[in-house]
Amino acid sequence: MLFFGIAEPVWRLAAFAAAFAALAVLELLHPRLERPELARALKARRWVTNLSILVFSSLLLRILFPAAAAGVALWAEQRGYGVLPALGVAPAIAGLIAFLALDFAVWLEHVVLHKVPILWRIHRVHHADPGVDVTTALRFHPFEILLSMVWKSTVIIVLGAPALAVLLFEISLNAGAMFNHANLRLPRNADRIVRQLIVTPDMHRIHHSVEQRETDSNYGFNLSLWDRLFSTYVAHPASGDDAIETGLKAFGRSEPTKLLWSLMLPFRRG
Repeated sequence: MLFFGIAEPVWRLAAFAAAFAALAVLELLHPRLERPELARALKARRWVTNLSILVFSSLLLRILFPAAAAGVALWAEQRGYGVLPALGVAPAIAGLIAFLALDFAVWLEHVVLHKVPILWRIHRVHHADPGVDVTTALRFHPFEILLSMVWKSTVIIVLGAPALAVLLFEISLNAGAMFNHANLRLPRNADRIVRQLIVTPDMHRIHHSVEQRETDSNYGFNLSLWDRLFSTYVAHPASGDDAIETGLKAFGRSEPTKLLWSLMLPFRRG
């Protein structure tokens, strides 16, 4: 599948690599939290584990959804499926509607993952990471990635979302997730302005707090408006942006950095 003469996987991989590299460097230059309790060896193991989970998830997704979300959109487009084509919505407007609808769908999915116990067992792999940084955005259990793709594909088909809009959304979502998980210190005024539209690192880090009330807030991965609209927005953690503790208390800081332990977490009791 080509977009402007370049294959869809190339667009996504190039955007991912550029965003990951830029944010990894910025984390080193302007870290929000130093995390002295995470020794260098432990941090290295975190990165290996989180990147390995990404590889497993990507392989599973490529096997079961070889054309990814944009391919689902193209398939539906070729068959005339969806509400937007049926209503004759202009392509540019349809693309904007699809982008917003998909972003809301991902926000809603995230809320459901927290509220439904069996789904939380899968999603807690992401939250168990003791140190939130750019690699945490890649730490989603393969089962969660698969469920997410099924959900997004359903929304894409029902809407009849334009394939280009879906590609742009996927690139934006991935880059946005890496940005707001980054251990990055933004200037206070810049953070205040940016979070009016986009989820910032300080905003999303609250969602990774060990405090349950704070974990049940700031569900957005990309646009910040849904949390404001549905009253799940928290501006600052009770302990302060520089003292917030992240992860899940029940699992400590060492075990979640292990690859096999993390992959098996959905099947563990407690």
